[in-house]
Amino acid sequence: MKIIVFLANGFEEVEALTVVDYLRRMDITVDTVSITNETKAKGAHDIIVLADKTVDSIQDLSTYDGVVIPGGLPGATNLRDEPKVIDIVKTMNQNKKLTAAICAGPIVLERAGIIEGKKITSYPGFQDQLTGAIYQEQAVVRDGTIITARGPALAVDFAIEIVRYLLGDEKAIKLKAGILYKA
Repeated sequence: MKIIVFLANGFEEVEALTVVDYLRRMDITVDTVSITNETKAKGAHDIIVLADKTVDSIQDLSTYDGVVIPGGLPGATNLRDEPKVIDIVKTMNQNKKLTAAICAGPIVLERAGIIEGKKITSYPGFQDQLTGAIYQEQAVVRDGTIITARGPALAVDFAIEIVRYLLGDEKAIKLKAGILYKA
């Protein structure tokens, strides 16, 4: 298993790094990918993260099993406005691979044109930008290969659902036990 987690300046740190941490705990390879030509990305709360690679260095998308879009502002709008990100999201969706987004991140899925008729959620207030989706006010929503979540407090639930999708219920239960998750 191999997943892309995009990092754009202004990304929500807890949403991106919780996913990276928990997927790696489950032996899923995660490439953090900066959308600029620099590997440094500055989060919404001024935490600087060194990405594993830049978007231009991705040569073969077929080696990836999915993509994760963190929220945060202006991180989500920076991702939404980057054509390379949109192309990768479209390709993942066309190939029936995971496309996951949290908080404001679903605006990227909307720009990629993959949410029509799909059940999704987002941070409150973004639903008007998610044209064509069947909006849900649930913490985490999964519709086929698309997983969305509402915001930072749900980063753990979001990561667990991604693990469940990629590895199954048994591994999700193992992750929950390992992190002392009791909800």
